[in-house]
Amino acid sequence: MPAAPAPDVVRSAYAQLVVTDLARARWFWVDMLGFYVQYEDAHSLYLRGTDELTHHSLVLRKGGTAALDHISYRVRTPEDVDRAERFFTRLGRPVKRLRKGEGTQGVGDAVRVVDPLGFPVEFFHEIDRAERLIQRYDLRHGAEIARLDHFNICTPDIPAAYAHYRSLGFGCSETIEGDEHELYAAWMYRKQTVHDVAFTGGAGPRLHHLGVATHESHQVLRTADIFGALRQEKHIERGPGRHGVSNAFYVYLRDPDGHRVEIYTSDYYTGDPDHETYRWNVHDDRRRDFWGNAVIESWYKEATPVLALDGTLQPVSDALLDESAIQVGADGLG
Repeated sequence: MPAAPAPDVVRSAYAQLVVTDLARARWFWVDMLGFYVQYEDAHSLYLRGTDELTHHSLVLRKGGTAALDHISYRVRTPEDVDRAERFFTRLGRPVKRLRKGEGTQGVGDAVRVVDPLGFPVEFFHEIDRAERLIQRYDLRHGAEIARLDHFNICTPDIPAAYAHYRSLGFGCSETIEGDEHELYAAWMYRKQTVHDVAFTGGAGPRLHHLGVATHESHQVLRTADIFGALRQEKHIERGPGRHGVSNAFYVYLRDPDGHRVEIYTSDYYTGDPDHETYRWNVHDDRRRDFWGNAVIESWYKEATPVLALDGTLQPVSDALLDESAIQVGADGLG
């Protein structure tokens, strides 16, 4: 059976996380990181960064088990929502059509699927517009989050993930490869930055982290200082540092439920049509941190479980290749 045309994906748009304590989640994501609250009720928070003109880029939903409910991509036209439905139906994947008002608040017609990698993914075009906050400097605090940048997902089969996202029209900015070009990780994009989605090899499907962008590196450092000043340094998992892959300045944090978030800034433009993939060798200890700093074991081993369309937890499979098993300099793992 011939493949159906892929939807025209514009960018990574929002994620919905299940959290077990909404008040603690609000403290972390709003008070500490600086997300703006667009809407809230007794069961959910709808958040966005100061640069975002759409209703939300992060939804926190109260539930019994911390998990990823779904990640979401915006598509270019309403017809692309129909294309997404046909594309994944043709692949034989679970597909759920959501009419406006049936799904996430502020989002119009959408298609929610479980993709070939086992991840719950939504595709939509229409979303409510929001007040312009770009120059509301008086509202900025914490990490001063500007926007959602990317999803990083754990999957046991990196080549399969790469092939699936190539079929959706994604480009590839950078990879981590072995001596025989075996694929350990890949960074893929639709918007003109380093990535909208990246793959970390490991047991999956699981969400490794959400990447949220701030404007300058000093805001990454300030984030760490604020957590330290309030004696909440336990939430800092890794960094601050500079990545080899992407060149971005970063710090990784864990929220009260263990969801990982990367505060991320200063990557580069990938919009030229002849942009070439930059390939890192897995034995280069600058790939994950340009200064050669150690990558701690929890960063490789721990991640957020994901839900199926019926709300049950997706089963997890072990990885085919394990980057953390490679003995490399400062990593100290293997």
